[in-house]
Amino acid sequence: MMAPPRIKARPLDWTPHLQPVVIASATPEQLIAMQVTPSATKVSNYVRTLVHDPESYVARTTLFNTIMYIQGGLSRADRELGALGASLVNGCKYCTFIHAGRHASECKSSDVIYWIWTGNRDKLSQRDAAILAFAEALSTTPISATADHIEALRAAGLSASEISDLIHAIAIFCWANRLMHPLGSATLQSKQK
Repeated sequence: MMAPPRIKARPLDWTPHLQPVVIASATPEQLIAMQVTPSATKVSNYVRTLVHDPESYVARTTLFNTIMYIQGGLSRADRELGALGASLVNGCKYCTFIHAGRHASECKSSDVIYWIWTGNRDKLSQRDAAILAFAEALSTTPISATADHIEALRAAGLSASEISDLIHAIAIFCWANRLMHPLGSATLQSKQK
């Protein structure tokens, strides 16, 4: 089978509805809190919006980092696919774009993303299909995820601890997507960036 074309999408920005904390006028507590970032890479508008409450921001981000970036257990690519499935159901365009890209980066291929975007899920591996179906069911409403979903994950080779890791990744994204929506919106990045 021929590989699908590589996906290249224009990046999205997240624009907050509330004024983010301005670093130059941040409190000492906010500055300390901003040292704990979701991916240890940058202080985004989202971080600066959440850090209005530094204590809850640190608690949220410490949990997020533990679930998404811890070494061992479920692979990072599988966690990203779970996050993508949750974001698709929740309609979070920004997170959908980010986690599709991270999944492709982890896999060194955008094939899975291409098959999802083009509605050709029958082309997904058994493992990817089971993870995506479970993520979407769990994100729709927890009771939509059934024993059949768990059996499909097991049949695809996931251990009990990997399934637990996947549940955590999906759950943190159901929460994160729903937090992001009222605080801001996704827009296409301007071409000048």
